[in-house]
Amino acid sequence: MSQSKKARAVGFNHVALEVGDIDQALAFYARLFDFTLRGKGRTSAFIDLGDQFLALQKGRKQGADDGRHVGLVVDDADAVRKALADAGVTTLPGPFLDFLDPWGNRIEIVGYANIQFTKAANVLRGMGLAHLSKNENAIKELTAKGMAPP
Repeated sequence: MSQSKKARAVGFNHVALEVGDIDQALAFYARLFDFTLRGKGRTSAFIDLGDQFLALQKGRKQGADDGRHVGLVVDDADAVRKALADAGVTTLPGPFLDFLDPWGNRIEIVGYANIQFTKAANVLRGMGLAHLSKNENAIKELTAKGMAPP
């Protein structure tokens, strides 16, 4: 009896967040982030993240997220912290920069320099972010896996 080969999960193409209203969601996220709109319909919108995207889908029915969250990588976490304060959005208690959007989606903000997640050089260049780099801890983690940047 032969065992079939399993597919290997290699990353995310997109994450979808359910929101109450697409135009309101785009306005909310535009107060926090500089982004390019990839596309928009009556019940969905797509925020470009280079080689990935964030989908906003109309139809949120459940209550606010608690532990469940999306970790959104940004080039400047301090700028997000300021934008949240300017928008009157309260950050959640704890060691991370987390907040709830108006529909209860929990978002954790993660600085690009601090984590293993790495965009290919050509993608960073196309996004106008070729200047981004990893900090020492992130490089150690990547090196341990044989994935250190050149």
